[in-house]
Amino acid sequence: MIEFSQVHKSYGAQQALAGVSFRIEAGEMVFVAGHSGAGKTTLLKLIAAIERPSIGAVTVQGQNVGALRASGIPYLRRNLGLIFQDQKLLTDRSVLANVLLPLVVVGTSPRDAARRARAALDKVGLLDREKANPLALSGGDQQRLAIARAIVNRPAIMLADEPTANLDRNAARRIIEVFRQFNQVGVTILIATHDERLFDGLHPRLLRLDQGRVAAHVAPDGSSA
Repeated sequence: MIEFSQVHKSYGAQQALAGVSFRIEAGEMVFVAGHSGAGKTTLLKLIAAIERPSIGAVTVQGQNVGALRASGIPYLRRNLGLIFQDQKLLTDRSVLANVLLPLVVVGTSPRDAARRARAALDKVGLLDREKANPLALSGGDQQRLAIARAIVNRPAIMLADEPTANLDRNAARRIIEVFRQFNQVGVTILIATHDERLFDGLHPRLLRLDQGRVAAHVAPDGSSA
């Protein structure tokens, strides 16, 4: 599903990733852990073709992402659910309209789109705020709105960068449970986080980064991957 082969990513003289290699199979849940600046966000952005590798290859569903033309990137992202800290919520429309947007883009019927959007809002506990403007939401609720928008299109792969950073412990566990439920039906999930307490009760694959390098790669059974 996802493969990195000796990937390096530099921003000028700053090296964000150095010689990163790993393979993720379809249906896996992977936590990408590490300190701030370890390279977690860069890794996710390379999968989504927001960034391109400086050296090496990133392959997603059989496509070399670094070689994709600009015209091919929207088709790649139709299979991705993206949750980044820069949420890019649309403040000129309601909470519900924000979640509807990915479905409108792909031509889902209005009736089915409304049903699925409300179901996604219900999953993250925001159904009662569907008519609100995103600016009226707290930071944590805005994060939950971004998650609802990411899951509404039933993506094959979900990429989440610190998805629980602005949530209290109970809300964070609820969001992790939403990810777990999607993973149980075959969605491949990568969650970048510095909070390893989120792993409690879960048995994901763990990819730990340190200064842009893979410091540890642990399989769900605790063995080295």
